[in-house]
Amino acid sequence: MLDLFFENKIVENIDFSVEKFPRGEYDNCTFINCDFSNSNLSNYAFIECEFDTCDLGLSKVKNTSFKDVNFKNCKLLGIQFYECDDFLLALNFEGCDLNLASFYKLPLKNIKFTNSKLIEVDFTKTNLTNSVFNNCDFKGSIFDNTKLDKADFRSSYNFSMNPEENSIKKAKFSQQGLSGLLSKYDIIIE
Repeated sequence: MLDLFFENKIVENIDFSVEKFPRGEYDNCTFINCDFSNSNLSNYAFIECEFDTCDLGLSKVKNTSFKDVNFKNCKLLGIQFYECDDFLLALNFEGCDLNLASFYKLPLKNIKFTNSKLIEVDFTKTNLTNSVFNNCDFKGSIFDNTKLDKADFRSSYNFSMNPEENSIKKAKFSQQGLSGLLSKYDIIIE
């Protein structure tokens, strides 16, 4: 049980890497231009919150609840999302840098990534059914036993996934993206 409850708050321009961020439940709160880098956000709850132009790089999120949380233009480098509480987990990312993050084994159906960098992100055993990836860079990202049924990769690039080791039934890809599905065969596509 969290001791503090915050509702409908707008928090702007605070460096929480220096100032203490109160542990509690945040409901319908907005964080704008805040620095949470290297913070321990473990055991917090964020419900219907928005993070806009925030740096959460290398933050710890063990047992943290993210229920209907939107990240816009945020740095989320190296966050181990697989450690967060997956009950009612719902996230969306727009214009974010998620390089080196991990979503290992998370249920992320219907998640939306837009204009984001997903370089060397681990999606091993993640359920991304019906998810949308608009204009995202997946260079070096790992898809291994990942469920990608009905996912939309049509405008994304630099991904490489083995259709024999991932479920991609009715997933959408552009013709340019087909090379990412065939890379294991070491063929030349012109």
